[in-house]
Amino acid sequence: MNDGSALTPRQQAMVELWEAHLRAEFDDFSLDDTMATMVDEPYVNHVPTLIGGIGRRQLAHFYGKYFIPHMPPDTETEVVSRTVGVDRIVDELIFRCTHTTPLDWLLPGVPPTGRRLAVAIVVVVTFKDGKIHHEHIHWDQASTLVQAGLLDPTGLPVVGSEAAEKLHDPRSVPSNELLKRSVVDEEL
Repeated sequence: MNDGSALTPRQQAMVELWEAHLRAEFDDFSLDDTMATMVDEPYVNHVPTLIGGIGRRQLAHFYGKYFIPHMPPDTETEVVSRTVGVDRIVDELIFRCTHTTPLDWLLPGVPPTGRRLAVAIVVVVTFKDGKIHHEHIHWDQASTLVQAGLLDPTGLPVVGSEAAEKLHDPRSVPSNELLKRSVVDEEL
């Protein structure tokens, strides 16, 4: 990951603001500090579940009632890579936790399963006027459902925590295992 030395002052300010936003959400559990990093009319969309909000009122309600107070105590995020552009940051990260509290943004309507989750996530954060304008958060919902025990991967072209494990360490999980189910190829 880039140490920040090649970033412009504007890019460095974006990184610092984004990291303050993440601290407010995941370390300090502060709705006020989270919202302070955002424009007056922010937008957040968790793409696989269409959960988040448009506008300060709706987004603050979502963050304050369904996101920030429900982070399991063992939640951790690991940034695997970061790309910093002119007006956006793209983080590739791994979200890990034990599903001990409702995670309505990730598994809406699913009671806590007690299962360990490791989810590979891509967050696209766009900035406007020195604040966070919007976030698009992407992940593979099938791998999340497999880990939560809600989807049996048998016979399906899906995986569970292996997706996050391979992102963390490419050699930790063999490549092409799903492909080998349907093709004969000694090179795989």
